Amino acid sequence: MRVYLVIIDETEEALVALRFASRRAAKTGGGLHLLALVPPQEFSAFAAVQATIEEEARVRAETLVTAAASGLMSEGLAMPTIAVKVGEGIKIVREYLAEHMEVSALVLGAAKEGGPGPLVSHFTGAQAGQLPCPVFVIPGSLSQDEIERLS
Repeated sequence: MRVYLVIIDETEEALVALRFASRRAAKTGGGLHLLALVPPQEFSAFAAVQATIEEEARVRAETLVTAAASGLMSEGLAMPTIAVKVGEGIKIVREYLAEHMEVSALVLGAAKEGGPGPLVSHFTGAQAGQLPCPVFVIPGSLSQDEIERLS
């Protein structure tokens, strides 16, 4: 079974990558893993304030990834595997791929404008050959019809 890993955040390109991966999974009898990244928070001299900020960021990420999973299930797709991890994004994605050898492809969305984003830049550069799976970069400008045609 093919398993597609999608990094979920609040960007439009993440939703495009999710649409593509969910269509591919449905057509190939595969599955999805959704990973939400919570960046480490800036150090605060007040530990209680920092803990509150970190907890709010984690809850926001959990809500986002749960909503994405619910949307997939409402379309009749299987429940994806969900993970929320706190830390530096590139390191977490590498660790996740090392721990989940069943992942067949990392699916990332590239921003419509400007640079493609830090994860896309990192994983499609010199590091691409060191991953245990292929990387699919989905242009953030694709429409639903184009995603359906390509997936």
